[in-house]
Amino acid sequence: MNTPLRRVAMAVMLMIVALLANATYVQVIKADSLRNDPRNVRVLLDEYARQRGQISAQGTVLASSVSTDDRYKYLRTYPTDPLAYAPATGFYSMQYGSTGLEHAEDSVLNGSDNQLFGRRLIDMISGRDPRGGNVITTLNPAMQKVAYDQLTAKGYTGSVVAIEPSTGRILTMVSTPSYDPNLLSGHDGAASSQAWETLQQDPRQPMLNRAVSQTYPPGSTFKVITAAAALSGNVAQTTDQFTAAPRITLPDTTTTLENYNGSHCGPGDAATVSMADAFKLSCNTAFAEVGMKVGAAKLKDEAAAFGVGQHPNIPMPWADSTVGTIPDAPALAQSSIGQRDVALTPLDNAVIAATVANGGVRMQPHLVDQLQAPDLSTLETIKPMSVGQAISAPVATQLTNMMIESEKNTTGGGQSAYTIASKTGTAEHGTDPRNTPPHAWYIAFAPAQNPKIAIAVIVENGGDRALAATGGSVAAPVARAVLNAGLGS
Repeated sequence: MNTPLRRVAMAVMLMIVALLANATYVQVIKADSLRNDPRNVRVLLDEYARQRGQISAQGTVLASSVSTDDRYKYLRTYPTDPLAYAPATGFYSMQYGSTGLEHAEDSVLNGSDNQLFGRRLIDMISGRDPRGGNVITTLNPAMQKVAYDQLTAKGYTGSVVAIEPSTGRILTMVSTPSYDPNLLSGHDGAASSQAWETLQQDPRQPMLNRAVSQTYPPGSTFKVITAAAALSGNVAQTTDQFTAAPRITLPDTTTTLENYNGSHCGPGDAATVSMADAFKLSCNTAFAEVGMKVGAAKLKDEAAAFGVGQHPNIPMPWADSTVGTIPDAPALAQSSIGQRDVALTPLDNAVIAATVANGGVRMQPHLVDQLQAPDLSTLETIKPMSVGQAISAPVATQLTNMMIESEKNTTGGGQSAYTIASKTGTAEHGTDPRNTPPHAWYIAFAPAQNPKIAIAVIVENGGDRALAATGGSVAAPVARAVLNAGLGS
């Protein structure tokens, strides 16, 4: 072969190699990014040519796809109380992707899950239109509605989470303010864009799922963990005495820590108070002493046993919680009453209440009950999963009794048809805590001796009571209404 022909052959070979390399790059390396590019109309047409599965709760349809006459064959809709359920369902949008269960269970809902392979094959052979599977949630519609109505009736910003203690099933997940996912799921791009911009610019953050994505200082609700650490480690018993002083000076500092409103702990002028009474009256000075006696290592270990830390998905992401760093005794005193760097999500606090209610056994919380094929046959039923014994059954009983007494001392307590075990919290926050309305917390379970529901409620920034807010006056009425809805009272 002469030189010119050899050069032509080499050039042709190089071009073939370049073409093969480019095809490989496009079809293999860039395939996912090209498929997920929002400008890829072919992908959208393919996705919207299939009927996406339903999301439901006890027979109530929360999300479904209905046929249309436009180029996209199906429209995603949220027909039932969309604002109440948005934190759980999330949204499914052409332009902005998906969130919540729409994202977490996308492969089942769009029909691409491996469990649906056989059905996809049958659909292809038979020529039937492919359909997605269904997601059955654990939510209780009656409780969900009451929780949302209770928070919105007074314009509260906050969250309600309720759990079935024996299984970890999430019965309620509400976050306010909320948003309507229908505004983002339409086929009109301009309308969806306008709705998105409005939601993004809203300073109230209506798209934030406060139940699982936002952490807060838990305030006095954290005394459940401090008391559990003391009782589990035999550091203190319920009858042991601690200071009843209205304020104390933290070790090696000039910083003072005081009780709510600077009040003396308990009636009269006794110098000390039992741990049980300090829990009932939510005395900060006494529990700072309890915490310092427990020690930082034991307090952190107990918090971890209750699930504080990194979290698995439920199946949507669940933000990590923390006790924070505890470098010295003053930090330990503040952390023991749920302040300083302690930060929990409402779901964390519901799990804490549920763990006490379940005899000290912590169950993994989950939002999905069952996955179904398009023909409603069962693909998977989510089984309850224990993730450890946080405290012994006797300690759980002691904490339950302390929480029953705490409920009796809480505004409006003792008036239900069943016994409630609870703990309130009034959590300081901000750069000027004394002049910033506190977050109002309430965690509880009921009936106390045969728990069916554990619940956590937070109302941000004092709700409608501003600086005068307490967990008992603001958050507790919300929780009791939800408990009534779930227990039929």
